[in-house]
Amino acid sequence: IAPLVEPLGWDWRIGVGVIASFPAREVIIATLGTIYSLGGEVDAEDAGLQAALARSRWPDGRPVYTLPVALSIMVFFALCAQCAATLLVIKRETNSWRWPIFTFVYMTGLAYLGALVTYQLASIF
Repeated sequence: IAPLVEPLGWDWRIGVGVIASFPAREVIIATLGTIYSLGGEVDAEDAGLQAALARSRWPDGRPVYTLPVALSIMVFFALCAQCAATLLVIKRETNSWRWPIFTFVYMTGLAYLGALVTYQLASIF
């Protein structure tokens, strides 16, 4: 998954969190908490997930969570049709799977493109 999300400025953990959050957006927090705790990066003496995220680094020592990354994640979540309930309502209202599938593919693609442009432009400054 890393090659797919690196152009957005994300590491594999963010990518896994985003994939896990497709049924419901809020799942990304629990997923990141689980990933960081299983990796031994969160312990009882920590402030928890927030501290682990602040300490997260790329192999070259750069922080993972920077302003361009945060903006990229926000744009992705603002544009992506991730809520399964919403897609099911579209299916029920249209009596077809065509529109929910179209919505999911179109909005996910738009979200990816928006996050990519946001990260790349924000990284310039």
